[in-house]
Amino acid sequence: MFSSSMQFPNNLFSELGDIQRQFEQFFGVVDSPSSIRAVRRGTFPSINMCTTDDAIEIYALAPGIDTSKLELTVDKGLLIIAGERKSAVPADRQEKLSIYARERFNGAFKRVISLPEDVDAEHVNATYKNGVLRVVIAKRESTKSRRIEVHNVI
Repeated sequence: MFSSSMQFPNNLFSELGDIQRQFEQFFGVVDSPSSIRAVRRGTFPSINMCTTDDAIEIYALAPGIDTSKLELTVDKGLLIIAGERKSAVPADRQEKLSIYARERFNGAFKRVISLPEDVDAEHVNATYKNGVLRVVIAKRESTKSRRIEVHNVI
């Protein structure tokens, strides 16, 4: 009985997305983070951070990076990841193409990540494999938990 009223046009979500973009453009709304630990949409590279007893591990999801163009710096409690990602479209083809959708970021980038106070900036290891940059920063020995042995007094 109500089936005809429940049918939506195939491009309804596309149209809603267009309306949202027009609204944001008109009112100057910037994509704001959804929580205190989140970043705005389009931040590159996106990261995952975790901790172990011995280190802080940062996984930066950055496919298509030439590691020779990648720069990592630890300074004053900040990890700075900077570099450049080239376009997937060859330069000689870019002028011949009319691009109507671009979701993949390309160009220069710089991401600054605040580190916990217990990291040891002298012990940093970074590897890049399958588009994932893994940065391991050791914790200072003085901040690691340690087991204290209790002795019996006679």
